[in-house]
Formats: sequence, structure tokens, C-alpha cells
Amino acid sequence: QVQLVESGGGLVQPGGSLKLSCAASGSIFSIYRMGWFRQAPGKQREFIATIAGGGTTNYADSVKGRFTISRDNAKNTVYLQMNSLKPEDTAVYYCNQVRGSSTYWGQGTQVTVSS
Repeated sequence: QVQLVESGGGLVQPGGSLKLSCAASGSIFSIYRMGWFRQAPGKQREFIATIAGGGTTNYADSVKGRFTISRDNAKNTVYLQMNSLKPEDTAVYYCNQVRGSSTYWGQGTQVTVSS
């Protein structure tokens, strides 16, 4: 059973930065694609970024140039560095792990961007 635990959310002013972490249980973390998604109130969950086991990254246009996804395979952890945050970035942020036909999700961490 895979468990994903996000942390690092909080309240930040517009233009500020936050770094989210997602720690994964289970073995062979390095070979699996990891991703970050977010869901704002009243909206569908949306894709933010993914990173493959080999390190290839992909970003949504809305965060490209502001957010950076990375991973530390020795720590079974994926990160999301968020810079130049905007009020519209306010949402619950979730990480996921794709293992073949199965996708696992964390419980989410709240990010609020407000002055």
C-alpha cells in the first residue's frame, strides 16, 4: 500500500514563495512518475506538474516559469517550489504517484495566497 503525505502549505502574501513536499512510502520510488495537482473551491482538480523517474518534467501553462517540480529519490520525496504566487493559486495541493494502471493520492495541503 502506497502512502503519500504532503506538507509545507500555509498562508503567503501575493508574490511570495512556498515549497511543498510529498513523502512517499513503499519501495522503488525512483522509477515512478510523481505529480502535483490542485483543487480550488468549486472547481475541478487540475494538473500542475509531473516528473518522471528519469527526471523529465512537464508543467501546466498557468504555472510554467513560476513553479518547479523536483525529486529526491534517496528520500522518497517530491517537491514543488512555488514562486511569484498569485491569489488564484489558492487551492488544496495534492501529490500523486502513478504505478502502472494505479494512481495513488495524498490527503492534500492547503495553500492560501492573500494579503
